Amino acid sequence: MEQLLSLAFDNLSSYDGLKIRKGLRQVEGLLANICLARSQTSKDRRVSTMMVGDGDPGHEQEPPPPKTLAEITEDPAFYEFFKLQEGFEWNVAMRLVNTLDRLLARGADGSNDLLILSALDLVQGVMLLHPPSKTLFSREMYMNLLLDLLEPDFCPAIQSATVVTLVTALIDTPSNTRTFENLDGLLTVTSLFRSRSTSRDVKLKLVEFLYFYLMPETPSIPSARAASEHDSSALPALLQRSPSKLAKAFAFAAGAGRAGSDGSHRPRSADDGETRTQEEKQGLLGRHLSSVQELVEDLRQNTPFGGVVG
Repeated sequence: MEQLLSLAFDNLSSYDGLKIRKGLRQVEGLLANICLARSQTSKDRRVSTMMVGDGDPGHEQEPPPPKTLAEITEDPAFYEFFKLQEGFEWNVAMRLVNTLDRLLARGADGSNDLLILSALDLVQGVMLLHPPSKTLFSREMYMNLLLDLLEPDFCPAIQSATVVTLVTALIDTPSNTRTFENLDGLLTVTSLFRSRSTSRDVKLKLVEFLYFYLMPETPSIPSARAASEHDSSALPALLQRSPSKLAKAFAFAAGAGRAGSDGSHRPRSADDGETRTQEEKQGLLGRHLSSVQELVEDLRQNTPFGGVVG
């Protein structure tokens, strides 16, 4: 797996669009091998991954069905991937956001937009497979990257994908939400929502985001230290019932994960993030939007997202 990641990272670090595309496809192929059911031999899968990385349409085949969440968490490839993500050297999310940064500097054109969309999709996928990677967005430089992609200069498809990526980065991670607020993210979102030039589809995504933002917060992703005894009861109840069902991966990381950036064996989680009440967030959003009370009342009546979101 390290060899595949090394090849992908070399391509992602390039300024050549074709190489960046190849690197994105290589990461996509790696994630597909983790998430999709395997009906091939190990040798065939390695060959298939390299073909996907080359992006040759002549080799494209109908993908196998996705694995169940239980199958993913029992997959040795997932455990290996999760373990590698605990260290700086092999962290995919870091490489992808740095690639996004370079793509933004190239300006807007059709081919570049496709690369940005692909990178955003992969960032979402990596954060779902390795939730501690979400804490990259507690850093202002990376959160600013997402806010820049919400500027009117970008096409509606990129704006919509960015909103989804933003939700993925904020869920269960209040520290990221605080960074978003400190960078006037609410002003960015509401300004885009009020703009007459914003497409209807993007506005619908933004309304969904505002509902999500106003949901009651929960504590951040637990660190592996909380599960150091390999006892699921040590994990917060939210993670035990979370749709991601990756609690076992956190327990695994406690015993076998690489040292984090602070030199410990703790994943880069944001479990110290400060939470805010719905009323506090309603007040912040009310500075930029007059109809917040209507959103809150609708939220209380319909309880979307299961009623609790980070």
